[in-house]
Amino acid sequence: MAFEHSPVLLEQVIAELRLSGPEEKEKREKRIVDCTLGLGGYSEAILTTCPEAVVYALDRDRAAIEAARTRLLEYGDRFRAFHANFGDMEEVLGEFSPLDAFVFDLGVSNMQLTEADRGFSFQHNGPLDMRMNPDGAAQSAADVLSGLSAAELEEIFRTYGEERHAKRIATKIEESRKRGRVPATTEELVALIRETLPAPVQRKMGTHPARRVFQALRIYVNDELGELKSGLKGVKTLANTKATVVVVSYHSLEDRIVKHTFRTWDREEKKGAVLTKHPLVPDSEETGRNFRARSAKLRTFRFF
Repeated sequence: MAFEHSPVLLEQVIAELRLSGPEEKEKREKRIVDCTLGLGGYSEAILTTCPEAVVYALDRDRAAIEAARTRLLEYGDRFRAFHANFGDMEEVLGEFSPLDAFVFDLGVSNMQLTEADRGFSFQHNGPLDMRMNPDGAAQSAADVLSGLSAAELEEIFRTYGEERHAKRIATKIEESRKRGRVPATTEELVALIRETLPAPVQRKMGTHPARRVFQALRIYVNDELGELKSGLKGVKTLANTKATVVVVSYHSLEDRIVKHTFRTWDREEKKGAVLTKHPLVPDSEETGRNFRARSAKLRTFRFF
């Protein structure tokens, strides 16, 4: 299956990495980590822009790795992909350190959203899975809905989805569970949420009524915020002098972690400087051709 692949803020990411131009006169191997490989859009742009670059790419989705390897076959040993969480980069990439740059494109990939049987999308019916690494030990979203109490589900929806109606939805799930109706597919969960929220409430939401619950479940199932914190910790350990870190995030929970971490490195630890006083965001042209880009924010840090 072919997937539409539009890397978000691609030109800005490459510019922030400063791989060419007056700052990069030294023609030496540059070791760059694509922390969230996906289908390889950023890796390809890095390898094309910088002939001295070697990209070490991480992804917990084997299907993404195989697709990217095929796409980037022409670059030979300059591209090396690893099936791993970026939270484990210290262990995986320690032998290649120190490293010169790190790129994170957080959230879910277009491939994962498009494949209905992965269960990420509220727009495609499929099993309620949501695991970025289907081979791993993590529970599926369906397991979470069937195993946690209403109070625990409410906390997940409120914390990771910032869902105002978290309690109402969690209570409805528990009531349905008592009747033997546990949502097992994306379509069933969407239907339950629509049944739970009155029509006027849904109209005022201004977005799909299931979006925040799906986001919350995905973040919880994949421990996305914990992985981000671990990944940034690994960056600090593996970074070379003057290494650059570029992060593209898609919701406030991720962005807060990135913003706080960069500020801590800058103001408290004096490890380097935040290069983006305000996050870079896509222009109207990009959001027009790529809806996923609408909520993207790019932040950059450079070590001393």
